[in-house]
Amino acid sequence: MLPDAGSPLYAQLLGDTATAAFLSDRAEIRAMIDVEAALAEAQGALGVIPSDAGFALARACRGLSLDPGKLAARTGVDGVPVPALVAALRDALGSPEQAEHLHWGATSQDIVDTALALRLRGLLELWDDRIGALLRALADLADRHADLPMAARTYGQSAVPTSFGAVAAAWGRPLLRHRDRLGAVRGDLLKVSLSGAAGTLSAMGGKGPEVRAALAASLGLADPGCSWHAERDGVAAFAAWMAGLLGSLGKMGEDLLLLAQSDLGEVRIAGAGGSSTMPQKQNPVGPSVLVALARTGIGLAAILQGAALHRQQRDGAAWFTEWLTFPQLCLLTGRALSLSLDLAAHLSPDPAAMAAHLEAQAGTIHAEALSFALAVRMPRPEAQVAIKDLSREALRTGTPLPDLVRQAYPDLPIPATDLGQAPGEARGFARAVRDRAGGQ
Repeated sequence: MLPDAGSPLYAQLLGDTATAAFLSDRAEIRAMIDVEAALAEAQGALGVIPSDAGFALARACRGLSLDPGKLAARTGVDGVPVPALVAALRDALGSPEQAEHLHWGATSQDIVDTALALRLRGLLELWDDRIGALLRALADLADRHADLPMAARTYGQSAVPTSFGAVAAAWGRPLLRHRDRLGAVRGDLLKVSLSGAAGTLSAMGGKGPEVRAALAASLGLADPGCSWHAERDGVAAFAAWMAGLLGSLGKMGEDLLLLAQSDLGEVRIAGAGGSSTMPQKQNPVGPSVLVALARTGIGLAAILQGAALHRQQRDGAAWFTEWLTFPQLCLLTGRALSLSLDLAAHLSPDPAAMAAHLEAQAGTIHAEALSFALAVRMPRPEAQVAIKDLSREALRTGTPLPDLVRQAYPDLPIPATDLGQAPGEARGFARAVRDRAGGQ
């Protein structure tokens, strides 16, 4: 079972129809036909094949549509869909004299990799829009709740006060950096592949580089200026980018799982899932899926890094490993982005629950601030020992720690809840998102 539109049962849970559309068999075949058409046109214009054949092939190819199922048998034998595609196109063209010039001097990987670049262009635009929308949603949460105090937790234990706005900002700041890195990733991916059988373009005579440049211009892709069949660093970099993005989105999911726990309840998620047997439950399905997507995607990204090990000029095993993992990783990433955006739009903090937890454990969350206040009157190590002793007493007796400090040091000013830089960081993140949006 794959989490895409091909699974009606799980499509609403794990699927992402918009991302899957770029990765479908039909999308791949359409892109490969477009590449073959543009190649014929470029070669005809440069005299590599007869000009009339180039024009006719390009026009005929662009009007064709092929059923993926009809290419399946030969793909299973050949290990790549291009031979079956080219044969089907030649049959459909009906002019043997012209059809023989189709796919002239190219190899299967040229067509497959260039078709992938065409599809990734639209996919990256989709994801960039989603990242932008998610950043705006998190910026709104950060700004609105910049001063809403809550307990910060380290090692699962209450530490010092922070603000919910700062938590939302911490979810969002990595996305700004991931979005910045997307530019470099895009440049590594959106390029044509035209190398011929083994990277030499020998079948095109001396005009191979000109054909590649013309093909790139026609398709709106970059010309790498060389063969890159076995140079998979661009794909590996994209896999690493997706893993990093999934890690950041998964962290948001992990936090929401904890904040939405029934015994914590500091965040509510509208539309949470129900149980088949426990009527009272609202399960945090969305955050759970987000974490599962991140864990799975990070594992797939590791496999893709290994797929960068290509033997010699082309390596079927490495290439097939890409095919098994790359589309799935893209589907997981697309779903994680759409789900994160949905969660950001449907979550709300519970100020009362947050306030209650700030004062739980006899207010010992204020111990650090009180120790620094007391350090004005005595050496810092002595102040720490004193507040540590009073914290133990507070936990033992249930008397709030600030009250015990007042009793022990009547003239000591007791600081109010100190959020430190949390509100400023929350507003700073929101401002950064809006400044970037204004500059685009």
